[in-house]
Formats: sequence, structure tokens, C-alpha cells
Amino acid sequence: MSRRHRLVQPLLAALALVALALLVSGCGYESHETEVIEGEPVELGELSYNVTFSRFLNPNDNEDSAYLVGQPPPPEGSSYFGVFFEVQNESEEPQTLAKSLTIEDTDHETFDAIPSESLYALPLGGEVEPQEQIPVLDSTPQQGPIEGALVLFELPESVSQNRPLILTIPGPGGPAEVTLDL
Repeated sequence: MSRRHRLVQPLLAALALVALALLVSGCGYESHETEVIEGEPVELGELSYNVTFSRFLNPNDNEDSAYLVGQPPPPEGSSYFGVFFEVQNESEEPQTLAKSLTIEDTDHETFDAIPSESLYALPLGGEVEPQEQIPVLDSTPQQGPIEGALVLFELPESVSQNRPLILTIPGPGGPAEVTLDL
């Protein structure tokens, strides 16, 4: 065997192992963690929640005004904060969404989700049909700029100093905690 073949064979074998590891890690991987970061799905019972995006909302912005339909201007020293979700029900039965969500800062202040009239709102306490998702395909929130269903919070501006913010989602096998990327 030539010197070149002796050098190339181990390299090819190593590359094949790396490719196999990447393939296996992406196929059928399930996590049963209930503490995740924004962008990672978390399973509660038969529902998989994924916080796809979170940010402060500006009532004077055209896009954000659609998320804030029916909301009065925030009180002085406060801002609206949106958490956008995709929720999957891969079971054969309808599943009920969490009825309420909270955010906690590092000072242990908690903030409850507030009701929303927006077409983008996640229907807290609503149902996800079998083999369906929220937002429903071809719906306003799924076709929107963020492609997620909104949960709205009113947070004091000082909360930016008390990070990370932790979103709590109650549910079977939970609650789950999602560290928000703020």
C-alpha cells in the first residue's frame, strides 16, 4: 500500500464517522428537557412548544401595530413584549394549550401574559387539532413576518437590566422554562 493510501484511508474513515454522527444526531432526535433556550422545542405532554422569537414591540411601527391591536398605549416606564411560538400536536387527539404563561426576571418579579385581540395571538387555553400546528398553515400569523403566534406581555423597561428572562409554560410533565434571547 502506498504512503498516500495509508494517509488518505484514516482521513476518509474519520470524515465518514463525522458525517454519520451528524446524520444520526439530526434524525429522530428527541429531548425531554424542560429547561431550554429560545429556539429549542420543549415537549409538554403531547404538545411541542417552540419559542421562535421574542422582542419588545413598538406601537409606532407598522408591523408591531398589528400585534398590538386593541391595546392602549403602555403605561409610562413600560413596554409591550412579544413572545412568538410554534406549537405542534403530533398526537391523534386534540390537545389543550397552556391557559397562562409567565415571565420571571432575575429579581424574581413575575409578569403574566395579557389578553390580546390581535389576529397573531396564540389562543391560550385553546385547542390544537390532531396532527396540526399553531399557527395553522396559511393563517395570518403563519404567513406574517415572524411566522409565529404571539403571546403578549407588558414589562417594565427596567426588566432589561434583570436578564435573563425566563418564560414559564405550564403543562403535563412540566412546567417548562425557556430562557428568552433578549
